Amino acid sequence: MTPLFLTFEGPEGAGKSTQLRHLAARLAAAGLPHTVTREPGGTPLGTRVRGVLLDPALGIDPLPEFLLYSASRAQLVREVLRPALARGEVVLCDRYADSSLAYQGAGRGLDPGFLQAVTAAATGGLTPDLTVLLDLDPALGLRRAAWRGQPDRLEQADLAFHERVRRGFLALAAAEPGRFLVLDAARDEAELAEAIWRAVGERLNLPQEQASG
Repeated sequence: MTPLFLTFEGPEGAGKSTQLRHLAARLAAAGLPHTVTREPGGTPLGTRVRGVLLDPALGIDPLPEFLLYSASRAQLVREVLRPALARGEVVLCDRYADSSLAYQGAGRGLDPGFLQAVTAAATGGLTPDLTVLLDLDPALGLRRAAWRGQPDRLEQADLAFHERVRRGFLALAAAEPGRFLVLDAARDEAELAEAIWRAVGERLNLPQEQASG
């Protein structure tokens, strides 16, 4: 089996984690080996960093925010992503480097060239084969996120910030149309899951009946 590195991106409340779970279930049902992870997180270090980054009681400037994400990302690549890909697995990651370019770049205003240079060093150049971008109006996304409970530090940012993040994601997708699958996250959950499964099936060269089943 050919390894595949697949990431899920999008603004708050877009349903990334939900769609990742749907895809993981389909891969399991098809008997395809896979690894599921997330950013920040996925390793003991990443889990601790996640707690810091999302803590609404902490004020974190844009630069240390980005560097904390990058530290977590570097550990994830070394500990989880590269080993799983070396085993020939499908790797599903809830957020990856595109989130830094959208949130700390477009959202916070950090220099994109600097972000890309640090990201290249942190990841060793590991980029996704396919990125599912679940696009959603930020106002709707924040309402969805609020239904989950107490907003985290990023969810508490103002609407203008989240609108810049959305534009950042869409600009990234426009620059790399071959890597991104952009879907309207306001669509029915089951329809989105089917569209993602079809795209993954094409990448894995699955038989048509399996990719559409």
